[in-house]
Amino acid sequence: MFRKMLFAALTFMPGLMLPAQGAELKLRPEMLVTTGWLAENLSEPDVIVLCVNSTPEFYAKAHIPGARQIKLEDIAVTRDEVPNELPPIETLQHVFEAAGVSNSSRVVLYGERLNLFAARAYFTLDYLGVASRVAILDGGIEKWTAERRPLTTEIPQAKTTTLVVSPRPEILVDTKAMRDLSQKKPGSVTLVDARPTKEFTGEQLSKDVAKAGHIPGAKGLFWMDTLVSRQNPVLKPEAELRRMYEQAHAATGQPLVTYCRTGMQSSFDYFVAKYLGYDPSMYDASFFEWSKKDLPAETSTSTH
Repeated sequence: MFRKMLFAALTFMPGLMLPAQGAELKLRPEMLVTTGWLAENLSEPDVIVLCVNSTPEFYAKAHIPGARQIKLEDIAVTRDEVPNELPPIETLQHVFEAAGVSNSSRVVLYGERLNLFAARAYFTLDYLGVASRVAILDGGIEKWTAERRPLTTEIPQAKTTTLVVSPRPEILVDTKAMRDLSQKKPGSVTLVDARPTKEFTGEQLSKDVAKAGHIPGAKGLFWMDTLVSRQNPVLKPEAELRRMYEQAHAATGQPLVTYCRTGMQSSFDYFVAKYLGYDPSMYDASFFEWSKKDLPAETSTSTH
């Protein structure tokens, strides 16, 4: 079953779910919740808080009361020597069921690295087709802690649930499809590189990547630039975020695909793009696999 779904994902060309040309982009406010909202709704039985982390101490030292742990290694694996790939659908389904997530849950995500891992979990749930009731905690544990809201070391006992998934392979782009997209007429597709500027331009190599630069035709939008600051990692105002995506040549009526080094940073740009009303896809294997296959890359001194 998974092999069939993976084949469908890898052969899909983005563009089948695009809004009509010139259609108005509508914000999806339900994808973001404030610390105030969570504090008021934390005791609601359908609210499930998930803490996504790669280092055990991030969760163990203190977490939001009731939060269940999702280990990054359970939702992002190495496959064909490419890190941070999606595991089989059935595996992902069981991970979230074990955390107590059902189709009636209102899931709130936060996590390590200024919510970067939370964004990856959002992308994963979106891939499973169950993200309509999922949101990220704006500002994450950093804002929650700064506001002196309650924390605990108590580990809740989650009751295993049933989660019916409706996989969406169309949001996953493979290397062949990405190469085809990179060769399209400029202005007909938006490729967004979420890595730091120096890695995008080619001034600095990404970790474990031998090739410098970026995929031809891509625009740089470092994921951390969408945040107010490291100290206050809430999303910037909507108008500013829209300007950033417009500078990256994002437009309605054409494919928008995010990528980075291994599909982690691009998860955040994916999340923000969807929050703004776009219908993005993501090249999960990203520049790691692109360079491994020795495909062409561009270098530049500008991200736009």
